[in-house]
Amino acid sequence: MGTDASRTLRAGEVVLLRRTEGDSFLVSLSPDPVLVPGIGVFDLAPAIGKPEGWPLSMGSRTYRVLRPSLRDLVARMRRRAQIITPKDAQHLLYLTGVGPSSRVVEAGSGSGGLTLFLAWAVGPSGHVVSYDRRPEHQAVARENLAAAGLLPRVEFKEADVAVHGFEETDVDAVFLDVPEPWTVLEAAWTSLHPGGYLALYVPTYNQLERGVRALRERGFQEVSALELLERGLHVGEGGTRPEFEVLGHTGFLASARKIPPAPGGPGEGTP
Repeated sequence: MGTDASRTLRAGEVVLLRRTEGDSFLVSLSPDPVLVPGIGVFDLAPAIGKPEGWPLSMGSRTYRVLRPSLRDLVARMRRRAQIITPKDAQHLLYLTGVGPSSRVVEAGSGSGGLTLFLAWAVGPSGHVVSYDRRPEHQAVARENLAAAGLLPRVEFKEADVAVHGFEETDVDAVFLDVPEPWTVLEAAWTSLHPGGYLALYVPTYNQLERGVRALRERGFQEVSALELLERGLHVGEGGTRPEFEVLGHTGFLASARKIPPAPGGPGEGTP
C-alpha cells in the first residue's frame, strides 16, 4: 500500500529536524543545501517527497524530519516582548470561536505569540491583521511568523489603534492586548460583524475592572472574565504528585459579543 501523497514532505514547507527533544530546530525544506547556525550544512533534498519521519544524517547524528506542531512552533519563538502564554491563547480561541476561514484583527502584535495561534487556527483560507505602534515589536513578530511558515496568513500594520482605529470591517473577532483597551472599544465595535466577538487580555485587576465596565457600557453582551492557572503533574509508578512549580498569574481574559439592537426599537446592544 503506497504512501498518501498528501502526507509526503514538500519542498518549501517548514519542518522540524528532531534528534532528541532538546536537539531539534525548524528549517525550510529546500532542495539546496541549508546552513543551520551552530549545527552545519544539511542536505535536505533526500527528504522531499518522502513520508514524515524520514531520517537524515548529519555526521554521526541522525535527525527525523517532522511537520512541526503548534507546540513546536511556540517553543522556538524568539521573544522580545512578553507573549500571551499557550494556556491563555488557546482559551481565547475557544471564547471567540476562531477557526478555519475566520477573519480576525488583533491590537498589540508583541512578539507574535497570539498572532501565531490565530494564524494556525484560521488556516490557509483565513486572514489575520495584526496592529502595533512599535515597529521593533512587529519586526520580531514578523520574523517568528515567517520562521513558522505562517506569514502568508498575516498582515502587519503599524498604527496606534486608540487614535486611528481599525481599517477592517465585518471581522469575526477582535483581540486587544493593549494597556488601555477601553479606548479601543468603539473601533472594535465598528470593525466586528453582528455576532462577532471581542477579547481582552490584561495583566492587572484595575485594567480588568475598567475594561469590563466599558464593555457593558458600550452595549457588548455575554461579557465574561476569567483567569487560568496551570499545574503540571509528575507521573511515576506509585509516586504521582503535582509539580511544585505552578504557572500562575499571567493575565486576565475577558470576552464579549457584539449584538446590535433590533431594528426599529431598543434591545440588546443598546449603549
